[in-house]
Amino acid sequence: MSFAALALAGFVLAIASAVQGSVGFGSALLAAPFLVLIDPRLVPGPLLVATTVLTVLLSVREREGMDLRGVGVAILGRLPGVAVGAWLLTRVPAHALGPFFGALIVLATLIMAFGPAIQPSRPALLGAGFVSGIMGTSSSIGGPPMALIYQHEPGARMRGTLSGYFTLGALLSLVALVLSGRFGRWEVEAAAWLTPGVLIGFFASRHAARWLDRGRTRVAVLWTAGLAGALLVVLGALR
Repeated sequence: MSFAALALAGFVLAIASAVQGSVGFGSALLAAPFLVLIDPRLVPGPLLVATTVLTVLLSVREREGMDLRGVGVAILGRLPGVAVGAWLLTRVPAHALGPFFGALIVLATLIMAFGPAIQPSRPALLGAGFVSGIMGTSSSIGGPPMALIYQHEPGARMRGTLSGYFTLGALLSLVALVLSGRFGRWEVEAAAWLTPGVLIGFFASRHAARWLDRGRTRVAVLWTAGLAGALLVVLGALR
């Protein structure tokens, strides 16, 4: 990759990380489609590493709002999902999965926006964790299932819980990628180039997060999920 391509990828990560630091998710959703256009090798491995750095920072910042029980239950659901996602990567190209997942995200967003509220119960968290594991491992986009479950929770609780879940979940997905032969030295070096953009986005997100906490978090979650899902579908149709 050229320096210009790496700089552009870092800029994309800065914007995407600022969104996730404000809403609680969205960095992979927003960054993955553009990173694939810059260099398909940036997804899923390097992007997973970069987002892990972000979620660790957010876990520390939002630690007081973290729902530890919810994190644990969702991780149990994610374990089999990671295995399914790794298997999918050996059968289907990552770029081909994007439009399918995008359509699912749009459908789920519409259901959550106009349907009855779904509480973060044990069955809901297990199911969301499973779907998130499949999507996160195969395409780096695992946020929407969990975010939609927590959309009615206070902003700090959602950001803290999702960050703790994403950190553990991303580590599981990285292990699966290593075992499946999809992660090596090139991915590590590329992730290092993406990290400065993540740091810039993280520090820029603090004030936006507090602004959203004034009753605007749920609307931001639904818009972020819906638009990102639609973007995946459109980009897939243009290929």
